This record gives sequence, structure tokens and C-alpha cells, in this order.
Amino acid sequence: MALEIERKFLVVGDIYKSLAVRTRRIMQGYLSSEPARTVRVRLTDEADDTCRAFITIKSANRGATRSEFEYEIPFDDGLAIYHMCERRVKKVRHIVPWGDVIWEVDEFLDALDGLVIAEVELEREEQPLKSLPPFIGREVTNDPRYYNSVLATLEVPPLS
Repeated sequence: MALEIERKFLVVGDIYKSLAVRTRRIMQGYLSSEPARTVRVRLTDEADDTCRAFITIKSANRGATRSEFEYEIPFDDGLAIYHMCERRVKKVRHIVPWGDVIWEVDEFLDALDGLVIAEVELEREEQPLKSLPPFIGREVTNDPRYYNSVLATLEVPPLS
């Protein structure tokens, strides 16, 4: 079983843009978003101008940890599934190496414009973050308002 151990933070400022080594657009649609599980389709554009699609199933969070199963699917299938979804999120992801970890900084688009969240995946939940980048604000790891599946239902970003 695959585990995702992730911490989330609100972002202050935009210095992350100059620190990013890669940027890509992401569109996510949610087929199911229940407390016990989330099922989503993700469409991405890659640095080499290819487009990819993934189906992802995630369990409920237990702290910063949850089960995650992700599988690549044909892009055309992913696009068709995305259009079946009523709840969607669009964002630009910036990949920012900092210290010994890689940060994923998501700038949300459309109704969530102005919301920026940084995520970092860890090897274990108690793993210390030795150094936080200068763009890191308040931690929102355990705040369900900042789950992408919840954000996909909102018409305005949550208050920081």
C-alpha cells in the first residue's frame, strides 16, 4: 500500500516563482469526495509539452498521512472523465527544491485566484523540516478547508 505523508502551508509573497525549477498546469476533477475516500482525475502538462492523465484514490487523512493509489491512464480518457466531474480545480504548480526536500507550490486559478498553498511530502510524519523557505506561512495540514477536494466545491478561497 502506498502512503502519502504531506504537510501543507499557506504561502506568503511570490519569491517561490524565482526559486522554481519547473512549472506546470494542473486540472483536477473529483468523482468522489467523501470523508473516507477521495477519487480524482488529474490532467497535467509536462515540461516536454506532453499531456498526462492520472486516476488517484486517497483514504481519509490520519494526521499528515493517508493511503494513496495513483495510476496513469490515457490522456483522452482522463479528459473525458474530467468533463464528467462537477467539482474541479485548476492550478499552476511550481516545483521548488529547498534544503533536503522538494516543495510543490500551487497557485489556484479561477474562483480560487489568490490562494497559494505549499506542500511538502515527507518520508515519515515526525520528520523535521530543517529549514523552511521564506515563502512559508501558516501551517494548514490538518485544516480540511484546504484539501483540494474541498476547495473544488468553493466559489471563493477560504479566509487565511
